[in-house]
Amino acid sequence: MNLLDIGLAFLEGLALIVSPCILPVLPLVLAASVDGGKRRPYGIIIGFVLAFSLFAVAARELVALLGLDLDVIRDVSLVLLALFGLVLLSEKLSERFSALTQGAANLGNDLASSKGEGLLSGIGIGALIGLVWTPCAGPILATVLVQVIRQQSDFAGNLVILSFGIGAGVPMLIIALTGRKLVQRLGFLTRHAATVRRGFGVLILVSVAWIASGANIDTLFMSSQRVEIARGELKLEHGLDKPYAAPEFVGIDKWLNSEPLTMAGLKGKVVLVDFWTYSCINCVRTLPYITAWDRKYREQGLVIVGVHAPEFEFEKKTANVQAAIAEHGIRYPVAQDNKLDTWSNFDNRYWPAHYLIDREGKVVYTHFGEGQYDVTENNIRYLLGLGEKVAQTSEALPTFAETQTPETYLGYARGRNFASPEEVASDASKRYSLPATLGEDHWALSGDWKIGLENSVSTSAGAKLKLDFNARKVFLVLGSASGKPIDVKIDLNGKPVASLAGKDAPSGKLTVDRNTLYELIDQREMQRGVLEVEAQQPGLEIYAFTFGA
Repeated sequence: MNLLDIGLAFLEGLALIVSPCILPVLPLVLAASVDGGKRRPYGIIIGFVLAFSLFAVAARELVALLGLDLDVIRDVSLVLLALFGLVLLSEKLSERFSALTQGAANLGNDLASSKGEGLLSGIGIGALIGLVWTPCAGPILATVLVQVIRQQSDFAGNLVILSFGIGAGVPMLIIALTGRKLVQRLGFLTRHAATVRRGFGVLILVSVAWIASGANIDTLFMSSQRVEIARGELKLEHGLDKPYAAPEFVGIDKWLNSEPLTMAGLKGKVVLVDFWTYSCINCVRTLPYITAWDRKYREQGLVIVGVHAPEFEFEKKTANVQAAIAEHGIRYPVAQDNKLDTWSNFDNRYWPAHYLIDREGKVVYTHFGEGQYDVTENNIRYLLGLGEKVAQTSEALPTFAETQTPETYLGYARGRNFASPEEVASDASKRYSLPATLGEDHWALSGDWKIGLENSVSTSAGAKLKLDFNARKVFLVLGSASGKPIDVKIDLNGKPVASLAGKDAPSGKLTVDRNTLYELIDQREMQRGVLEVEAQQPGLEIYAFTFGA
């Protein structure tokens, strides 16, 4: 939040009283106030400020919709502020500006005779006066609008609007309440109007110079220790040395939970792009954090876009992705990047991968893999302009250990540590037998299997998969070639597993009814074991093992 913008907006509101623009409007306010009841002046000022506020909010949304460059808007705001300061400094420019705006202001002369004496009639009159006054306000209105638009959060923008409204409304309300008597007593203001006007002009020009210098008024009067604390709270942690323009979403097959989005259309928002795929355990473990951020910060201006980049063919099916979206409670937009075009456009290489994009459309922070949730959330808060850090996130238990078995693929494209490599065949089903001993982190097959590019498929009942591993948890991506449920028996160290995926499963029974990631074992602690998976019917698809510490 920029306190200078808020204070400057208040000064700009006050400056209206001594600017040539307000002179044609004051008689309208006076006349409308005198003709009505006691509450009418309050209504006039409320309506006046409300008309401007709605216009400012609409302008902010329009800029975001059009994807205008906020750097350009900042520069425009400084130029307009400087021009307005020069107008206030020069009597000739003030008179000329008054002549230019006199015609627009005179359009509201008939408003003073509007019917009604209460608060509501005053609000209506004030709103109409505000609309007539809008072109008359000229540079003041434009400068305030660009200040509103370039705020880092909707809350900060609304504070700028409120500050300007108070600055403009308070003096006008006093005039409306006290009427002509106050005007007659303001002899000093009348005699020294030019000096007061120039004083506001100097203040505005000094403010322009301050903003252009990049200084931060929030830390101007702090002690050095407090400055370091404040900067620590607002710092973008582990930010990129060279932020770059966010790549566009390209080649998306289908958008879920949303109409198609573009980076240009998202300018003005803080965007978190999450590359994930639903059978990736590392991705699945990040989803509770991401869905929580969506609930917490959506109304603050955060847009999360999940780019579903499939690793296996079955992950390209929309129905499968929709089932995963429902299972994990995902409400933010999800883009199906089946051809990995957006993945390539971002030059991405990881699941999961997070790209944090600021309101100007630049990637300012990236994180690959799990963890650092507090850093990512605090960076989101920083970009949203929320200021204070969240308490350190209670990180999940470690999910990886250096000594654990690495991710193991069960197709010939990326398969390794297969116990009988001479038996691998890509074009036909073969019968395999288990070796007498199984080396550490190796796997083997028995029975009839067809080993394909990304998976292996059992072609007979009783076909087995055996794995030697070192981990606490074991996950396996499974599916059914026929689409029909397949019963699977799971043994650990020669004994049936008591429970599977958190559900009671006597005798280690598991039913594979869809293509997804299944949790097979949780040993409660890191240790070595031997896992055996037996397909009770043909058609069991096995893709990849992943592990947890």
